[in-house]
Order: sequence, then C-alpha cells, then structure tokens
Amino acid sequence: MMRIGLFVATNLAVLFVLSIVLNLLGLNQPGQGTGGFLIMAAVFGMGGSFISLLMSKTLAARSVGAQVIETPRTGGEQWLMNTVARLAQHAGIGMPDVAVFDSPTPNAFATGANKDAALVAVSTGLLRNMSEDEVEAVLGHEIAHVANGDMVTLALLQGVMNTFVMVFAHLLAAVIDRSDGRENHGMGYYIGYYVSQAVLGFLAAMIVMWFSRYREYRADDGGARLAGRQKMINALERLRRVNEPHALPGGMAAFGIAGGLGELLATHPPLEKRIAALRAAA
Repeated sequence: MMRIGLFVATNLAVLFVLSIVLNLLGLNQPGQGTGGFLIMAAVFGMGGSFISLLMSKTLAARSVGAQVIETPRTGGEQWLMNTVARLAQHAGIGMPDVAVFDSPTPNAFATGANKDAALVAVSTGLLRNMSEDEVEAVLGHEIAHVANGDMVTLALLQGVMNTFVMVFAHLLAAVIDRSDGRENHGMGYYIGYYVSQAVLGFLAAMIVMWFSRYREYRADDGGARLAGRQKMINALERLRRVNEPHALPGGMAAFGIAGGLGELLATHPPLEKRIAALRAAA
C-alpha cells in the first residue's frame, strides 16, 4: 500500500498545484475552446503523474526512514543483498538499491521510475518474523513489480485519469457557473472546479486501486516463478497469521490489505484470494 498510497497522494498534490497554475495563467478560459483545454489538461495531467513517478523513490524511502545498504555490515544484510541480486538477475533487471527501515510490522515495497534503478525496501519486522524462504518470496514479489513495469504503467493510467478529472471538472464548473458568455470565470466556477476535481479525483483513485489489485496477482505469480510457488504461498500464509490477531495500520500495509471502503479502495486483494489464486495456478 505504501508504494501506491504515496504515489496517489503525491499525484493529487501535484495535480492540485498544476490546476492552480492552469487557472492563474488563464489557460482554462471558455473562449479557448474545448480542444485547446483538452490538450492542455492532457499535458498537465500526464505531467503531474510522471512528476509523481520521478519523486516516488525518494519520497517512499524518506517517508519510512529507509536506510540504503551501501556496504553490508552483518551477515543478514549480506544475505539480503545477495538474494535481491540473484532475483533481479533472474528477472532480467538491473540491481535495485536495497534498503531496510525500522518497523515491527512485516512490510516491503519496491518503487522507482526505471526498472534498472529501482528501490526495494524491507522492514525489520519482516526480517524478524519470516524465514529466509518467506523473505525471499516477498522479495521476489517486489522484484516482479519492478520487472513488470508496474509503476510506469500506473503512472500512465494515473495520467489518463488526471486528464479526465481536469476536463470534466472544468465542464461541470462551467455548467454550475453558467459563465459561457462571460469574458472571465466567476467565483462559482472556481469553487465548482475544485469541488468537482476532489470528487472526480476520488472516483479516479478507485480505478487506480482496482488496477493495483489486478497487478498484485501478477506480482504474486512473478514471485512464485522467481522464488518458488510454495515459498510464495507460505509467505502469504504467514502474513495472514500475523494479520489475524491485530489489523495492520493503514499506512504500513504495503504487502497486506487495506481497509476503508472495503475492497473498492484496497490496494491489495484479500490474502485469502491471493493464496487461492496461487494454488489454483499450481
């Protein structure tokens, strides 16, 4: 969830700033025509998404205080580096940066705009509570995300969503303001625009969450191919047992499940469904 949550939050913040710039520059005036605004919205929408993508690696690491392993200091760190290197080579990608962050919750994420210069981070709780085989499966899952280009594909989808949000927010605000005959927008337009953008942005986020859930199944399958199917199943079973007594905090459920409005806003499918999918594929 951390990888997707940070990306979506950053994207929304960037999109909001770009929307303000769009209004201040007067690039959304009715006289420009829908075609011109559509092109401008696409440029700003896709731009906001890819700015978020370029910032994802740094923001994700800083948000959890992840420390990149430059030179392994312990046998555990050496094993972690060697395992990531082997899995990355098997997946056909460049060696990612490997980082560890302090958290009692079993957690891991991978992010980055370039599959040959990605970041894979794991929590201390993951290393303490899982066997080496299970950690290897989790790492395989994250490497599969990188190899599948999930962050880039997510950025493309989010960019399309941004464009639609900006265009339809503009159209709804124009209807609310009824300012088609004016030279400039009235206050009703701006209020309507930002309210519409917030509502439509929420709906767009639901589509992004659906995409994230779909890609989790692919990453599970990729992790099974890289580390072994039974290891992947065992890792998910371990996470399910860990999650049963106490629910994971929302911001730390990177490899688990998310709450909120149920599965519609979850970045990951329920662990039971993921385990069942792996067993069915076997």
